[in-house]
Amino acid sequence: MKEESKKLLGEERREWLISLLKESSSPITGSTLAKKTKVSRQVIVGDITLLKARNEPIIATSQGYMYMPIHRANEVIEKTIACFHQRDQAEAELNIIVDHGVTVKDVKVEHPVYGDLTASIMVSNRQEVQSFLSRIKKTNASLLADLTSGIHLHTLAAPNVEAILKAEEALKAAGILIEENEENQHT
Repeated sequence: MKEESKKLLGEERREWLISLLKESSSPITGSTLAKKTKVSRQVIVGDITLLKARNEPIIATSQGYMYMPIHRANEVIEKTIACFHQRDQAEAELNIIVDHGVTVKDVKVEHPVYGDLTASIMVSNRQEVQSFLSRIKKTNASLLADLTSGIHLHTLAAPNVEAILKAEEALKAAGILIEENEENQHT
């Protein structure tokens, strides 16, 4: 056990960060990691960047950092879907998806200058949806879909294809899912 008063240095700190993130089932903020290691949040950001450069599967979510080991293909099903909705429908969209046992991993839009822009969301339940949307509201941040008048993609992950199909049906019923035969109606 490390002494509470000891400041962790360099590689020892990065190894400890990996260990802590691997053990956690929920995201950990950079500020929390900084307090635990007695360094600044900026040092943690640098450490995470170095770890990512070493191909450690760490992602930054709106709730903090998570260690996301690569799953075998038969453990998690992923699918990308196209959606369209107004800003005030974001909560309904995310809740529909998570209510079907599906995780919303990210959002992607096509920007006219930067090309594809992708941001991690990583919400799997209504509490995480509320936390994500509260951070958007608190920081007065834009949704990526605001850049494309509401058109965006989500990568969904679920333990089985049925959960994703049911979520898609519910999104279709809500008028949010863009189907292949209607993709040009929103442009």
